[in-house]
Parts: sequence; C-alpha cells; structure tokens
Amino acid sequence: MTGAPSPRPGSTTTQEVDPEQREAPYLDALTEYAERDPGRFNVPGHKGGIGADPQLVEALGAGALEHDIPALIEGIDSGPEPTPFTRAQELAAKAWGAERSWFLVNGASQGNHAACLSLRHTGTRVVVQRNVHSSTIDGLILAGLQPSFVAPVLDSELGIAHCATPEDLDAGLTKSPEAIAAMVVSPTYFGAIADVAGLADVAHSHGVPLTVDEAWGAHLRFSDELPASALELGADLVLSSVHKLVGSLGQSAILHLGPGGRIDERVVDRSVMLVESTSPSALLAGSLDAARRHAAINGPKLLSETIAALGRARDEIRGVPGLDVLDERLTEQPGVVAWDPLRLAVDVRGTGATGLRIAMLLREHDDINVELASQTVIVAVFGIGEPAAERAPSLVAALRRIATELGGETTGPAPPFAPPPPWAKLELGPREAFFAAQEAVPLTECAGRIAAEALAAYPPGVPNVLPGERISSETIDFVRDTLVHGGTLRGAADRTLGTVRVVVE
Repeated sequence: MTGAPSPRPGSTTTQEVDPEQREAPYLDALTEYAERDPGRFNVPGHKGGIGADPQLVEALGAGALEHDIPALIEGIDSGPEPTPFTRAQELAAKAWGAERSWFLVNGASQGNHAACLSLRHTGTRVVVQRNVHSSTIDGLILAGLQPSFVAPVLDSELGIAHCATPEDLDAGLTKSPEAIAAMVVSPTYFGAIADVAGLADVAHSHGVPLTVDEAWGAHLRFSDELPASALELGADLVLSSVHKLVGSLGQSAILHLGPGGRIDERVVDRSVMLVESTSPSALLAGSLDAARRHAAINGPKLLSETIAALGRARDEIRGVPGLDVLDERLTEQPGVVAWDPLRLAVDVRGTGATGLRIAMLLREHDDINVELASQTVIVAVFGIGEPAAERAPSLVAALRRIATELGGETTGPAPPFAPPPPWAKLELGPREAFFAAQEAVPLTECAGRIAAEALAAYPPGVPNVLPGERISSETIDFVRDTLVHGGTLRGAADRTLGTVRVVVE
C-alpha cells in the first residue's frame, strides 16, 4: 500500500496564500533592534554576546545572542497595540484557524498545564484519554482536576495504544455527568489520527468542550494531502507543538482556542501567563513567528515533496525481509480514521529483534537517531522543510543492512514481547496522592503500594503509573525493562528507579 490520506477540500494547498502570512512582524522587530545595536543596560547579562563565554558565541553564533532580547521592550512586545508580538500571535491564529493563539516558550507542556488550569474554573471532573502525555497528568495535579479515564484502543499485535473512540468517550461522559470537559490525544506518537469530529460531537452533545493534544499534528493544517486538523473538526482548545515537525526551536509551541465560546478566552489567557516564565525567550517566540510564515507560505509544496519521498521510502522498506511499515492500514483499528505520513514507523518484528535493539544498532553503527523505539516498532520523524528525498535513503540503507545481518543470526518468528501491563484503577486523585504523606521505598518493595509520583517510560512519555494508582509488579518489570534497553524515566524523583515514592497508608 502506498500514498497518503485522501485529500480534503478547502485546505491551504488549494487556496491562495493570505498575503499577510508573508509577514514575520515579531522576528522583524527583533532583527531591527539587534541591527541598531542599542545600549544594553538591562538583562540578559551576556549583553548581546559581548559578555558571553567565547565558546558559547562560537557554538551558537553571534546572531543568536544579539537576538536574545528581554521582555517589555518598546516596539517589540511593549507599546501601542498591536505590538509586533501581538501581531505575530494574530497571524498564527489566522494560519491555524483559531479564534486566538498563544505562543508558548515553556514547551507544549506549558500548554497542557494551561489547558488544565483553564478547565478548573468550571469544575473538577474531567474525562481523559488514558494515554495522554505525562505533562497532562502534571496539569491535572497543578489544577486539582479529578480524572475519569477512557482507555484508548490497544493494538494487540504491536503492543501500542492508538486512539479513543467516540463511543468510549460517550460512555465515559455518561458515567461522569458532572464532567466539565473531555481531553484526548491526536495524532498519537505512532501517527494514528482519531475521529476528532466524532469526539467533538460527543463532547458537545454532553455540553462540554473538547481539548485535543495535537502536539504531533501542528503541520496538518498546511496541506490537503493530510488529514484535517483538530481545529477544523470542532475541537475547542488545541495544543500545537510547533517545534516537532514545523521547525521552530525546541521548547516552543502554540495553544489555540477554537470557535464556539465553550472555553473563556480570558481564563485561558490568565492560565497561560500563570505557568509562563516572566523572562520569556525572544529566540523561541521569534522562531514560532518564522515557522508559522514558513508553513503558511511554503508548507503545501514542502509537505507534498516530503510525503512523496516518504512514500518511496516505505515502498523500499516493505521490500526488506523482516521489515514492514505502519501506514493506512492503521485505519482498520477502531477509532483511527487517518494516519500521518510524516511519521515513518517501521514494524521490526520480522527481524527477530526488538525495536529497542534496532534503534541501538542504528545509533552505534550508523550514528542515526530515531524518535522512538518500542518492543515492536521504531519511529523516525521528518519535518516539513526537511529534504526527505535526500535524507530518507540513508535510513533505509541502514535498516536494510541491519535486517540482513540479523537474518543471519536469528531464525523463526520474532521473539514474544511484553506488552505494557494494564493500567490500574485510581485509588486517590492525582493531586491528593502527589501531596499525601509519602515515603521512598526500594523498587522491590513498591508493588501493591499507591504511587505518589508518575512513572513514565520515555519516549513516548505516557505514564505507566499515575499518582494515586496502585503499582503492580508487572508494571515495574515493564518500566525497568525499558530503562535497561536505553529508555529514560520521567516523573520519578529517582530516575534510576532504585526507589519509588509511595503514599503512606
């Protein structure tokens, strides 16, 4: 199978580009300020580079330090409205089709925290897809929200979680009539895209807004060769992690408010500010302005080229014995209506090795780093401006060599893998458990105890254990196995997993 999802009408590829999108007002203002070389008797202490460590200047370039400009500078983000900064956010809202957009310089995590704080103004109960990112769980703790979880569809063959179905969300909201919002994820780390239109219809029929963590789908808006974005499909609050695939600097993202008035714009504004640094990075915000312009002007053409190149790469990988790819066949899974072709997800089970081992071999022998490795799959990602036709062949060649070498040392079917263990029932609310009397116990003694912290094998950063859940020995074995094979742990005070913090009962 080849190709990408069916085109949709009315997207940016088939429409004339708004001339306003050719502007980058905030980036232009930063550049003008740096070029006139004003007296810098304010922070930061590197003073535009003259006070910086020479190696830092050499590594980052003088331009980066010259454009590292503090907040509240007249003519940049202060003065008569709209300031260049305000204007940049307005252009982002137009580009993504939002009522209002907020630049985030504390990462997409800040957006999830702000979303939870915004929802808390209307109540405490929320219905949440269980495989949300750990930053959403952090947001629940910060806001004091009480989650009722909806399990996503689990792929029994690949051992990975996909999307929540509208039917399951409807059941979850029916069981929690006091819920004030529904929170879901689309696309997933593996490229599965949910039925956001159906999920939005369900949420709205229950009188609640739908928030979508679309961290991995910031590019969807910019090509009719891609599935529609969450905002186009009726979502009320959407997180775009622009740095992931659209090309802004790491730790930059945008939070978008959808139409319909189901979430108060002023509340979102306050919540964003509450969890934002009072010294926001001009470099990160400037990169968002530039990435928005690049996507709006050049995204359709670049995405078309990237999609075609990755289609060819998938064809080649399918021809390698032992390898397969995740593609439009994902839509055969319940709740999955489309897939994202910018994710090159490779099923490695036929090699007789795990994805974790394949990723290690790629790194050690070819100096190639992939985004994610699981027991069964590795995931490589491609940005919209990346010359995929030039870069994908090196990955394909490395995978072909590894598969050939492994074919000589393994026989028979792939070894059985340990799928993630079932998620436990919450015994305490996440905030209650996080602030409860607690103790650190050795890993060997924590089974059966209530967790006071999250344990999230990273990537993909989905918590295997939440604060408030009872820890099972199976879960501990799974997380420990991930660490042994090169993964990392987020949420735990002891990142080595020597001890785990649990609630004193």
